[in-house]
Amino acid sequence: MEDRQVGVAELKQALAADFDQLAQEVAAAMNAAKAGHIIADTEEVVRDAHAQFRERAYAQAIRLLQSQQEASSPRPAGLQNKGQQQTTPLTVNGRLSVCRTVYWSAQSGTVIPTDQWLGLTEHRVSPGVREMCCREALHCSFEVASDNLQRTAQLSLAGRSLREVVENQGRAVLTAQQKGLLLPAFTAADCTAQTVITGADGVMVPLVTEEQKQKRRQTESAKRTEQGRPSTAPVGRPTLGSDGPYQEFKLVTFYDSDKSHCHVVATAGDHEVLGGLMRREARRLHLAQAKVKYALSDGAEWIAHQYGRQLPMLDEHILDYRHLRDHVVEASHVLYGEGTKQAVQWREEMMSCVWEHGSLVLLDRLGSYLRRHRTGAKHEALESLRDFLVKRVAMTDYPRFRELGYDCGSGPTESLCGTLTARLKGAGMRWDKSNAEAMMALACVCHSGLWDTYWKSERAAA
Repeated sequence: MEDRQVGVAELKQALAADFDQLAQEVAAAMNAAKAGHIIADTEEVVRDAHAQFRERAYAQAIRLLQSQQEASSPRPAGLQNKGQQQTTPLTVNGRLSVCRTVYWSAQSGTVIPTDQWLGLTEHRVSPGVREMCCREALHCSFEVASDNLQRTAQLSLAGRSLREVVENQGRAVLTAQQKGLLLPAFTAADCTAQTVITGADGVMVPLVTEEQKQKRRQTESAKRTEQGRPSTAPVGRPTLGSDGPYQEFKLVTFYDSDKSHCHVVATAGDHEVLGGLMRREARRLHLAQAKVKYALSDGAEWIAHQYGRQLPMLDEHILDYRHLRDHVVEASHVLYGEGTKQAVQWREEMMSCVWEHGSLVLLDRLGSYLRRHRTGAKHEALESLRDFLVKRVAMTDYPRFRELGYDCGSGPTESLCGTLTARLKGAGMRWDKSNAEAMMALACVCHSGLWDTYWKSERAAA
């Protein structure tokens, strides 16, 4: 390839007519513009003219280079020439039309040297276009993303095709993570004061049920019959829907005290699957080498179990202060009535007690109330709060945590639960589980500061 180059003079000659057409269109637009509206009257026309010229220039340069490549490349030995075939890959510079020779043998199957040379062996959509599709689709519906690409980049890709590109790319992200090809953007040594905080949580995602899928298929079949068009569904058994309208997806985060570094991964699997991700990502972050390392969570038993099992090197596991407050608020409503002055006063006294003295002192305070209310709903509410605290005494030693300078709120993890699923929870949206997980994988890459790194690797692999 080093000795095959596109000559500037040759390319200028090939594009002479195209450049003349561009100049004529720009000049005509400028001359037709009205005073006071020069920019408004010309910007769209000139942009579209440049887009057409860019597409033609890129296609012409590819053709010139391809002709040199094919002229200097010997015919593959032992392969039959099956003639010329055309392919139309989509690039950021427009859609190319490439005519190339196809070869075949019983041993090797179909071989297309030009496709290998151009980097078209796996995709007919370039890395640049795939990145644009993913950028847009993370924030709006696939149809809107399709319109946006057409409007801003002059790229024509139907909503359904764009969806396929994006969801396949999300699955590619998951594969890259599993193979260790997409590592965190930082390690514990890079974190502020070499402190790493980790959090885990579950978040509900709307899925398509099997009943809804069957109804959709019946509706689509009736429309096809009425319109006389064939089915576009892929060959094979259709993907089964979920057994319920929602499923809990799980995520684990790692960040430092000033939130300047953040890494997050998510899964549609159960808590055991997330535990595996905890261990894998902690190893890649060199978590064990952090000077300070602790977990912050809502106190769910499955989270505590996985942290204890997968990350035993953690210094502490802290219960999010606001989640404890929610339990205290719930008990106050039962004791004194929701919205009453007594309920507010009791809640503040209990939270001040645990904040200043820890949960052991609060448990002692609760004991006096339990002796006062020995039966009924009030006793049950107090007993529930006590049992919740008893299991989490070590997680609620807030005076010591504050003295050590630890965070006591899991806000970053809670925030990511909403951010990573915002696209999935749009009005009326329902997903296949694998597609939802793929979309979350792309969102994780974005919010982990890995977007540019990932796409550079995609271009290098193309």
